[in-house]
Amino acid sequence: MLDAFDNRGFKIGLWIFAALILIFLILPTLIVVPLSFSGSDLLQFPPRSFSLRWYDSFFGSTAWMHALRTSLVLGVLTAAIAVPISLMTSIAMNRLGGLTSKTLYTYILSPSVIPGILLAIGLFFVLANLGLIGTLRGVLIGHVVLALPVTVIVLHPAVTRFDWGQVNAARSMGAGWIRAITHILLPQLSFTLMTAALMAFLTSLDEAVISIFIAAGDSATLPKLMFMSLRDQIDPTIAAISTLWSVVVISVVLIVNAIRSK
Repeated sequence: MLDAFDNRGFKIGLWIFAALILIFLILPTLIVVPLSFSGSDLLQFPPRSFSLRWYDSFFGSTAWMHALRTSLVLGVLTAAIAVPISLMTSIAMNRLGGLTSKTLYTYILSPSVIPGILLAIGLFFVLANLGLIGTLRGVLIGHVVLALPVTVIVLHPAVTRFDWGQVNAARSMGAGWIRAITHILLPQLSFTLMTAALMAFLTSLDEAVISIFIAAGDSATLPKLMFMSLRDQIDPTIAAISTLWSVVVISVVLIVNAIRSK
């Protein structure tokens, strides 16, 4: 009886602890949302009046809209490039095995371990020598470098668990590697590939440090413009953008979970 009570008390304590952690993580968002509807010219919590003026300011601004389009284009391109590279890398690691596979895996994951500011500085000098600073291609390269570790982490376990006997059987019947991969491997990893693409998209969408160093002019992303706006003048437009950004991210996560549960 005592053991059952202790076990129940432990579960209750664990749920309370998890709830406190969840509240701590979501509290900043819960504060930002009311700020985005503030009628004041300053960030005040709680708002003294409510208005949609800051959403109108965002959607009515040419600069904000251009930065938003740039971020969305970069997100799509980042996913389109990072996922195939990560898939081929995961297949290579699976086929190579041993120390070579571990070394390659460590190398691919290194951008996620290196501090963001150091990675941005290194990319700046490399892209400067290539004449890509301030260009969309330069920013895209930086975002792909940052997205590769995320997509590899998603794809590598799925490729490792895949039954390669199916591919070998197709190969023994005359199918080439490309045909075997596209007709057998890809259909079975469709959900994992979609998840990796969404993770790459969100990684690009939320990236600010690399964009600050590399992006300029027409290639400026929304996170960079938000940072520059916060540096020069703080107004609730940033809260409105952050709220919309949170809605996009939450929607993507809910869509992925809904598809996965089917």
